[in-house]
Order: sequence, then structure tokens, then C-alpha cells
Amino acid sequence: MTPREDAAREGGVLGVLARFWFHSYAPDYIGFVSLLTAYLLIQLLVEPFHRMFFINNLNIGFPHAEVERVPVWLNFVYALFVPLGIVLLYNSFTRATFHKHHSTVLGLAVALILSSFLTDVVKNTVGRPRPDLISRCKPAPGTMPDTLVTIDVCTETDHHTLHDGWRSFPSGHSSFSFSGLGYLACFLAGQLRVFRDRKDLGRSLVCIAPLLGATLIAISRCEDYRHDVYDVCAGSALGFTVGVFSYRRYWPRLGSRECDEPYPAPGTGSADKDGWRRIRDEEEGSLPAGRIAGYEMASTTTDDEGS
Repeated sequence: MTPREDAAREGGVLGVLARFWFHSYAPDYIGFVSLLTAYLLIQLLVEPFHRMFFINNLNIGFPHAEVERVPVWLNFVYALFVPLGIVLLYNSFTRATFHKHHSTVLGLAVALILSSFLTDVVKNTVGRPRPDLISRCKPAPGTMPDTLVTIDVCTETDHHTLHDGWRSFPSGHSSFSFSGLGYLACFLAGQLRVFRDRKDLGRSLVCIAPLLGATLIAISRCEDYRHDVYDVCAGSALGFTVGVFSYRRYWPRLGSRECDEPYPAPGTGSADKDGWRRIRDEEEGSLPAGRIAGYEMASTTTDDEGS
């Protein structure tokens, strides 16, 4: 008996808490709230590390765009509300169970908040100047070129505009869009069984569409001179990695036999049974159809001989 099972079988308050913890999604929700709280605290209280710079550095001398092609609120629409609406409509149209609805939405929420938290931690720690830093800074007259200077030479009075100039790496728009739309791409690939059935290109293009949208959002950050290619590529890789990670926590791999159904809810069966089911699905997903049939025939023959 595992320590987890021992704790769940205990009586009293500890037993009740252990059963609630191991047989529900409580750890996921506590983790989500913790990440959300940490993200908000970073946004409100933390200032980035301010790297020194040259006021005549052409790489950070681009103009500051007052109007962005994809502002923050619109990125939320594209990467949060559009994927959320699509998965809810698809699950409703296919008459999905509540568990499937819940797993889909929870995975998307975790992907978005985790990528946002990780992005902001790296942004503030690295403190890389944006391509439009000089326009934001507005250096004081008489500041010497070809000399490393600090934020003290800046005359910009708007706190957010100035300090946000050192949050270039990685791109937050890119990581957020690729985590949300990347999760949507994985969801559609699983529901349409793109990597399991491999029947037509049309279904594959449907799954690629969200990734194309995320790519265009990332490119817009270069067009607005908010980031360079290095920032955008790093943010896109971070966001997509987190999106796939969050998807796989609730769903089997895309080549699995049951790729269109989420893992069972916690506490719906014994740990050994659920674990065996996952391993079995993973193995069968990687075996050719002929070998699977051979294993099933051999199993049936063995059972008949035993009887």
C-alpha cells in the first residue's frame, strides 16, 4: 500500500482532508490560485532590473508606437476568449460530459496563467531593454553618447511607460498567445484524431489555424518595435511548451487510442487501475494495428486454454 493510500484510509480529520486532496481537483485549483496571486503581485509590486545602455544605440532607438496592432485586451480576446468559446461550443455540440468540459477549461486556464507567471518572472529578472527604450526614456539634454548610462538620465514621468521599457525578453504577447492558441491546437488535434487516424489534410489545417494566429500576434510585436525576433521566438517557444505541458496533464498523447477523451477524474478508480490504463493506451497508441490485433488474439487464445 502506498503512502498516498495510507493517508486516504486514515480516519478523523486527516483522513477526510487526504481523501479530499487525492480524490478531487483541489491541488489544481490551489495551484491555479497561487499562480494567479503571484502573477498579480508581480504586476503590481515588482520593477524590472534596469540594464545600463547607450543613448546612441540604434538597436533600442526605434520610435515608441502609441497605438499597438494587438493591444493587451485584444490579445486576451484572441488567446483566451476565442479558444474558450471554441472548446465550449465543440464540447456542447458533441454532447460532452461535464468531466470533459471541466478538464478542457481547467487545462486552458492553467496553461495561460502558468505561461504568464513564468514570462513575467523572466522579464523582470533579465531586464532587457525594448527596441523603443530611448523613445520611452527621453534622455536629459547633455547626456553623453558612447557612454553607459542608467535609468537616472531618463525624464519620462509615466511610471509604467518608463519601466516597461526594460521588459523586452521574452515577449509576453507571444507566450500568452502560443499557450492559449497552442492548447487549442492540441485540443482540436485530439478531438479530430489527426495523429491517430491520419485521413485527410483538411482536419490538420484546422488544427494549424490557431498556431498561425499565434504567429501573427507574435510578428505584430516586431512590427510595433516592442520586441525583436529573439524576444518573440523565446516567448513563442515558452508559451507553446507550457500549452502542450498543460494539455498532456489532462489528456492522453495525440496518437493514443482514446486521444479524444480526457484522463479519468481523480478518485474514480484505484491508482493501479488508472495507471495501468494510461500505460496501456500509450503502448497501443504506438503499435501498428496488426501487432495490436496479434496481442489481442494471443490474449484470447491464452484465456481459452486456461478455461
